[in-house]
Amino acid sequence: MEAKFTSGDFPANPLERAGYRLEFHDEFNGESLDTEKWLPFHLPQWSSRALSAPRYSFQDGNLILLITEDQQPWCLEFDGQVRCSSIQTGVFAGRIGSQIGQHRFNRACVVREAQQNARTYTPQYGYFETRLKAVNTPADHVALWMIGYEDRPERSAEIAICEIMGAYVKTSSSRIGHGVHPWSDPAIHDAFYEDFLELDATDFHVYAVEWTATHVDFYLDNQKTRTIEQSPNYPMQFMLGIYERPDIQIELSNAGSYPKKFIVDYFRAYQPLSGYSD
Repeated sequence: MEAKFTSGDFPANPLERAGYRLEFHDEFNGESLDTEKWLPFHLPQWSSRALSAPRYSFQDGNLILLITEDQQPWCLEFDGQVRCSSIQTGVFAGRIGSQIGQHRFNRACVVREAQQNARTYTPQYGYFETRLKAVNTPADHVALWMIGYEDRPERSAEIAICEIMGAYVKTSSSRIGHGVHPWSDPAIHDAFYEDFLELDATDFHVYAVEWTATHVDFYLDNQKTRTIEQSPNYPMQFMLGIYERPDIQIELSNAGSYPKKFIVDYFRAYQPLSGYSD
């Protein structure tokens, strides 16, 4: 990888992008979460909307997703002690007791709470960008990722725009995860990469993908870092959150103080004026 990165915060990009139209965005300049854009829970069909509700605040035009010391696991039955504050742009699930639902991460998962299926933003292809600060606490990680809306089981692949583990974030270098996972999509094979880059991910950086009908391009601070020659061919939704494994934290001395803060400046979604060809 030939890309070179500067130290410190990478500046925000202009809202307008040449050759594209802005289709969906949130600059997080308000005082409350826009629930016409974001659903305030994490995969609630496997748990409940109440247990998976995020903790968050707003400051200086940023969304701050939080892990607090008294926060309970979001899905003790199927995900153990994992805690999270995560928001998403769609939800789809079947009846209580069924195995129908998005991102069935554990084969034991069954629907525990019926959902009113919803989509706030589920595009098929586009250019998607965020500016955010990761964390450097070892039990925590942050991510912006996409999953299939999964109204059919095979429409289940994942595109990880960025997945950053706090244990691998240092002032001199950080490990940045990105790529695709198939889950139940037989047309996709696993292609996930974790690159150590000379940057401090606790500074602001811009992470983006361009998802086309044939491939996915990954960008960091406006530099292309990788192309994956695969492409899910169905609508996908966005997942944005901070996740903590307290069992890891118990084994480590540098747990960090609470609340843990995942700071997000903006999320933007664009479509090319010329469209995408097959």
